[in-house]
Amino acid sequence: MKHALVFVVILLGAAFTVPAADPFLAKRQAMVEHDLKGQGVSDRRVLEAMGRVPRHLFVDERLRSQAYADHPLPIGEGQTISQPYVVALMTEALKLRPSDRVLEIGTGSGYQAAVLSELAKEVCTIEIRKPLAEMAEKRLRELGYRNVRVRYGDGYFGWGERAPFDAIIITAAANHIPPPLIRQLKDGGRLILPLGSTVYSQTLTLVTKRGERLGVEEMGAVAFVPMTGEAQKRK
Repeated sequence: MKHALVFVVILLGAAFTVPAADPFLAKRQAMVEHDLKGQGVSDRRVLEAMGRVPRHLFVDERLRSQAYADHPLPIGEGQTISQPYVVALMTEALKLRPSDRVLEIGTGSGYQAAVLSELAKEVCTIEIRKPLAEMAEKRLRELGYRNVRVRYGDGYFGWGERAPFDAIIITAAANHIPPPLIRQLKDGGRLILPLGSTVYSQTLTLVTKRGERLGVEEMGAVAFVPMTGEAQKRK
């Protein structure tokens, strides 16, 4: 979990701490009310998490003024940070419990992992681009998200040593569900991903594992950058 920024006040020889002012608080609250609640996100814990995580610290400084607008932003390496509504929608669909262990494929800037960390016991996140993995790990550590583990590697193969997972989220487009991830999902677990064409749009798809069978729910059209590595080889 993140720690609030504080500063020290000295008064009559006594020192005490008060929360540092957050210049983006009003924008974050407006985002929650208008872009999340206003579009149907209703899970209280998800809304509270989105209201706490400082999205402006997960984008380049020159883009901070746009951090709480409901659209994607570039984060380098040809990748983007998803729009807040999509982050909230995917997170809500996983129905996370405080005891859950979650696997994220596609760390990016670390924002989605930070949101997940507010809701679950442990978050394991994999990023295939080394500069992004290193940057996200440093940022998450500095912001105090101690229950997030970052790994540089190909998320197609999951994270076998930490499996099984209660939930898996894939934040890049794939034209099929990687079989290793299905195997690493607990029975009754939920997996969400943008499924379909990796060139045009995809369908946000929620998969529930029920023994040897998969329940599938389509949640609407989305557009994500493509999953790379092994996923591209198996088109």
